[in-house]
Parts: sequence; structure tokens; C-alpha cells
Amino acid sequence: MKYRKFISDTLEEASKIAKKYYGKVTGIVKPEDSNQVLTEADLAIGKFIVSRVMAEYPDHNVIDEEAGVIDSGSDCTWVIDPIDGTSNFAKGVPLFGIILGLLYKDQSFAGGVALPLFSEIYIAEKGKGAFCNGKRIKVTKEDKLLNCLVGYSIDGHREDPNLTREEVSLLGEIILNIRNLRSSGCVFDGMMVAKGKFGADHHRNTNIWDVVGRQIIIEEAGGIFTDFYGKPIDYTNHLKRFSDHYPYCTAPPALHEQLQEIIHRK
Repeated sequence: MKYRKFISDTLEEASKIAKKYYGKVTGIVKPEDSNQVLTEADLAIGKFIVSRVMAEYPDHNVIDEEAGVIDSGSDCTWVIDPIDGTSNFAKGVPLFGIILGLLYKDQSFAGGVALPLFSEIYIAEKGKGAFCNGKRIKVTKEDKLLNCLVGYSIDGHREDPNLTREEVSLLGEIILNIRNLRSSGCVFDGMMVAKGKFGADHHRNTNIWDVVGRQIIIEEAGGIFTDFYGKPIDYTNHLKRFSDHYPYCTAPPALHEQLQEIIHRK
């Protein structure tokens, strides 16, 4: 219960910072990845959350998208994405979130997501369920992909255009087997899975700070959260894998199985 309250309180305050900056900042493209954007708000929120974590849990490790890694030799690692969907945020699009996750050893143990412009805070802790604004949430009971909205965010690979062309081909197969595609480019889609509004969500160009917090929420809501090809997410040696990608596929069990059939068939 202590982790959930700390995460909720921290995300509530972080949301206030996001709202203060929203509509008043412009983004700069990160030189190492043209798909990634940075604003003053990312830095301010990241600094705030890191300071809160270090004040409350000074012996824990921290991974922050902008600040990097603080290795305290702990079994616990807080993983922070100050703004997920910065490209949206910088353009004044309300589809963005703040993600705070906790790894215990190599497992997603607790996490939270704030959607500031929707006034929603999602919280989960291992074995204790998932909640949005204090109300328990569950993934959909629908078991046919054709009846589902499905999230899939995609980034262009200008360094290797064929990767993008191959992914778009696979995406076409997925679209042919669902009701409609949705793509917010942020954690919004994952939270719609946790609430039972979407049937699934995918993204192949994500980092550790994108996935730890959302994973535990979706799992505690009854979903499955794996790498893109259906294997368990591998967080081993995570403090030294700051730049690794963590592609994922998440859905309720029956829908996840159907998606994996499509993915592996392609």
C-alpha cells in the first residue's frame, strides 16, 4: 500500500507540473533519434520525480529517461518516463502521460501512469489489482479480435527504411483482423487496454522507461504483457541496458494468442 500511495501522490504533483508547461513549450529533436523530442517539461518533471524517489527511498536505484542511471546497488529500481508522448505534448496534443514504475530485481512490481489532461491516475502493485482514480479496472472480456479497437504505435526507421516497410506490412495483417486501429503514440493506448476499452496495444521502438510502469498495470488488470513475439520481458542487468529497446505486445489472454498467431505467421 505504501508504494501505491507514494506513486499516486508523486504522479498527482507531476501532473500539475505538466499542466503548467502544456501549450507553452516547444520541443527539440534529440540528435541520437529523430523520433524523439525533448522539452523543458520533460526535464522539470524528471527532476521532480527523481528528487521525490531519492527523498523517500534513498537506497533504491533510479533510471530516468533524461537523467540516466543512479546505481545504489539495490534490488529495487525506479524507472521514470517524465513525459511519454513528448511529440504530442510539444504540439499541444493532450495524448501524453507520465510513467513511474518499480522493478524488484528483474520483475515489474509496482507502477503508475498519469494522463494529466484527462485527470486520470492509474496505479497497480503486484497481487493487489489495478485502479484508475481509485476504481478497480479490468481488461475486456471480448475474445474476438474482429470486435476490438487495437493500439499500435509505429516509428519510422530512416536509417533502414526496409524495417519500416516490413513493419507496415505486418501492421496491415493486424488491421485486417481487428475492428479499427488506434495510434496515440503514448501510454494512453496501454491504459485503454487496462480499462477494457481497447483489445490490445503494441510498440516496437520503446525503452525500459516506457514499459515497466504500464506492464504491471495491464497485468494486474488481467492482461498479458510480453515482448513483441510473445516471450517474457527480459529486465536482467537493466541498469547496464539503458539504451536497449523493449518492444511489447499486450492484450487479454485470448486476444494476445490471436495476435501472436498473426505476428508469427507474417
